[in-house]
Amino acid sequence: MNDQELIHRIALSLLKGIGPVNARNLVAYCGGVEPLFTDKVLRRSLRKVPGIGPVLAASILGSQVIKDAEKELGFIRKHKLRALFYLDAGYPARLRQCMDAPVLLFVRGNAELDPPRSVSIVGTRTPTDNGKKLCEELVDGLAASGASIVSGLAYGIDITAHRAALRCNLPTIGCVAHGLDRIYPGEHAATAKEMCAQGALVSELTSGSPFAPGNFPARNRVIAGLSDCTIVVESGPKGGSLITADIANSYDREVMAFPGRPHDARSTGCNKLIQQNNAHLVTCPEDVLKLMEWLPQAKKKAAVQPALFAELLPDEQALVDAIRMQGKIDIDTLCHRSNMPHHKAAGLLLNLEFNGVVRSLPGKMYALN
Repeated sequence: MNDQELIHRIALSLLKGIGPVNARNLVAYCGGVEPLFTDKVLRRSLRKVPGIGPVLAASILGSQVIKDAEKELGFIRKHKLRALFYLDAGYPARLRQCMDAPVLLFVRGNAELDPPRSVSIVGTRTPTDNGKKLCEELVDGLAASGASIVSGLAYGIDITAHRAALRCNLPTIGCVAHGLDRIYPGEHAATAKEMCAQGALVSELTSGSPFAPGNFPARNRVIAGLSDCTIVVESGPKGGSLITADIANSYDREVMAFPGRPHDARSTGCNKLIQQNNAHLVTCPEDVLKLMEWLPQAKKKAAVQPALFAELLPDEQALVDAIRMQGKIDIDTLCHRSNMPHHKAAGLLLNLEFNGVVRSLPGKMYALN
């Protein structure tokens, strides 16, 4: 990617009042990012873009974000950051499935953002000693699965999860609510530096971005979007960890929570998630591994012949063939490879699941039985 292309991508992410969904609409309407900033004829018709209208169109036309984007490019090059655009092959596949995912993600560190398994661990900033112990034991128990550990680098459960992952030699990814020119809280700077060698820090915000209340819920959607499942260790009746759990549920990702004593304020949130069927109750790492089907599989005596399924319709056979080629596959890739609309594929997959031909896995993945 050349510098000018990256400047335009950064500028797109800097447009005020646009947001990820409208940004995608703009890119689709303009046939790319560059015309949005260079095609004068096209720019005059931006108000026609769904979700934009005359007010936002005027804001885009009057914006001076190119200079800010050029400055940010210098920061990226100086600090050797990765800038992943949502259309890039290297953009995290799990996050790409989310409608409101950032259009541009900045990454410091070496972590693979598409690991085979990824778990986000969140919770209160003021955990009990028992909560910290549960968190550490959870990460220790997940170590054999090789799962990456995702959290928010905040006080409490977040930093406990990151440090436990480092101790277990697991990759760990910190999603921050500010630009990558700083570390907040400052007390976690040494841990963050260690994470960049064994994991990564990610943010959708440019350097110098001001702290704002809205940054934290936005950061939480990245935590949820990068993960196969979200586990809440301790949480009060309100807080960021419950927001992350709600977002994970909206993404159709698995959500789990450790139960606590009925009158313990720091367990209120977890108990409520479980009570309202918004989270699976887990008490140990084995519960997580079982729910995610990550336990070691016993060797089969003989291979199952997948060709002996009941007679399938042509479209069903196309889906089965595509799944067989890859072993397991997400529904978006499946639709692309079979050239089939999402709603049609979803209906056929449901029928195949009822008939025992396929099984659904966490993260909208499918595999053959």
